[in-house]
Amino acid sequence: MRPFFAQVGRELKLAMRQVGDLAMVVLFFALVAALFPFAIGPEANLLQRLAPGVIWVSALLSVLLSLERLFLADYEDGTLELLVTGPLPLELVVLAKTVAHWLTAALPLVVAVPVVSILYNLSAEAVGWLMLGLALGTPSLSLVGAVGAALALGARRGGVLIPIIVLPLYVPALIFGVMASEAALAGLSAKPYLLFLGAIFLVMLFVAPLAGAAGLRHSVE
Repeated sequence: MRPFFAQVGRELKLAMRQVGDLAMVVLFFALVAALFPFAIGPEANLLQRLAPGVIWVSALLSVLLSLERLFLADYEDGTLELLVTGPLPLELVVLAKTVAHWLTAALPLVVAVPVVSILYNLSAEAVGWLMLGLALGTPSLSLVGAVGAALALGARRGGVLIPIIVLPLYVPALIFGVMASEAALAGLSAKPYLLFLGAIFLVMLFVAPLAGAAGLRHSVE
């Protein structure tokens, strides 16, 4: 596993060199989530009901914003060809890049939820459940996004093609994530929906590296 963690470390170092891009993702998340209270009005009950869906959609769009750069730099400078023929299996390379993407692009969104939730008058308990749902659901968004980024790599309009590929696949995680938060707000158990999110993550943890590696090999060829 040492080469795998070395690859994760490399991806994190490269991501830290583009702190501005990472900050833009969090800023985009906060701005999108903040627009809805201004458009809907200050009614507390309505904002609380809408908060899970709005925050989840904002997080989903923010993750989409950062997917195009997942493999693009390596593809343009020829590093991807070395990774394809390197000692580390390409499936683990895809997984390493996905782990780094989640840590730098998705995890900060989870951390930013308490700040955004102030606009929606959410209780501390509701914020906790929302953060837990996002923590379980966003890894699946990164994994699915890695597949879309790999398949669209080298296409003339890859940035437009990626959302078309991944948005339909994001729907299950979006549904169960929002339902978990809504159940918690209604005083019901959110555990069944969180279990579904966990199941989606486990399936994508197996499928996404295989599909992403196949897409990268096709792009290189």
